[in-house]
Amino acid sequence: MTQQNGRRVVTNIALSLDGRYAQPDNPVDMSWVMPYAVSDVARDHLTSLWEPATTALLGRVNAEGFLGFWPTVIGMEGADPRDEGFAKWLVDADKVVLSSTLREAPWERTAVLDRPAAEVAGELRGTAGGDILVLSSASVIKALLAADQVDRLAITVFPVFLGGGPRLFDDGLPAGRWTLARQAAGEDGTLSLVYDRAH
Repeated sequence: MTQQNGRRVVTNIALSLDGRYAQPDNPVDMSWVMPYAVSDVARDHLTSLWEPATTALLGRVNAEGFLGFWPTVIGMEGADPRDEGFAKWLVDADKVVLSSTLREAPWERTAVLDRPAAEVAGELRGTAGGDILVLSSASVIKALLAADQVDRLAITVFPVFLGGGPRLFDDGLPAGRWTLARQAAGEDGTLSLVYDRAH
């Protein structure tokens, strides 16, 4: 479903079965994700999201993590072609990093902006291109959800309880309906879910 005002804003994040996106004691430790992120369901899910996208929208912490790791996958011996495909896309895509501390981007094809996520997403919608993909940056996704600026909400649910930690869906989000666009389940218990905002 293409938005009447241009490009789609697509957000993607991994959640635990108890609804958390990070561990309570170490929010940057993503080791709980790794056993499931390499499943066919998770890899196919991510591929379906980046293929129609031309812009990556990231917070600073995620930008440093993603852009520090993924380019090293290109040409890596034994790399899954889907991982390599995503890595090449990430390097080649236009990237917008939201940060109040970073002054200039250490990565190519990257703009650094110290402005509200909803404002930036609104401006990107008005430009030419494919989907605007928000990759796992919880602070950016939360701000876009609060502003009702998400067109497609993509979630992978991994079969673990973190027992605490931050939740993606805060109280007070705009009420609204979503329609299920796609779903898949893996043998390891991973679920991929894609919802479109019903307007």
